[in-house]
Amino acid sequence: MSRKRFSKNRSQRRASLPSRGWQNLRFYWYTTRKAPLVVVFVIGLGVTVLGYFMYSAFARQADVRDLTCLAFNVYFEARGEPVAGQYAVAEVTMNRVASGRYADTVCGVVHQENWDPLRKRYVSAFSWNELDERPSPEDETFRQAWEVAEAVYYGRYTPAVAGALHYHAVYIKPSWARGHKPIARIGNHVFYK
Repeated sequence: MSRKRFSKNRSQRRASLPSRGWQNLRFYWYTTRKAPLVVVFVIGLGVTVLGYFMYSAFARQADVRDLTCLAFNVYFEARGEPVAGQYAVAEVTMNRVASGRYADTVCGVVHQENWDPLRKRYVSAFSWNELDERPSPEDETFRQAWEVAEAVYYGRYTPAVAGALHYHAVYIKPSWARGHKPIARIGNHVFYK
């Protein structure tokens, strides 16, 4: 009988541990000064809100910068091409960003320079970078390039040249193209993996 009573008392003690802990916590809460806790909470909340807004502002700024670079690339590389060709050029740029073999930002890919031993100088991957010309935002062709850039940048476009990292105009035969397999021809561009 004493054994039963002992195990009954033990189970009651186990059941009362959480409630005793809760009572201790309530007692601690009622007996301590709350002003420092409230101050720490308010400061922490303020820092969190400020950090969120700063992160949002800088992330938006980076998106606008990348979109501008992508729109310039579409404009200068494919403004005379059909819309499908413009999408493909934007897609190649984004594929390069995702590949890990190029810069990790759109602007980094668009403005990347490589050493050219024939010219004995650094040359941009996209030749338009060597021009000083920039389109006007009111230009209808640039607005079209911006819409294409937004659709590809935000993933609202179904890829047509998935995995393509290179392209060239049909009227040139670059030496690098010999080792690559063409996957599509859209307008006046041939696209390669």
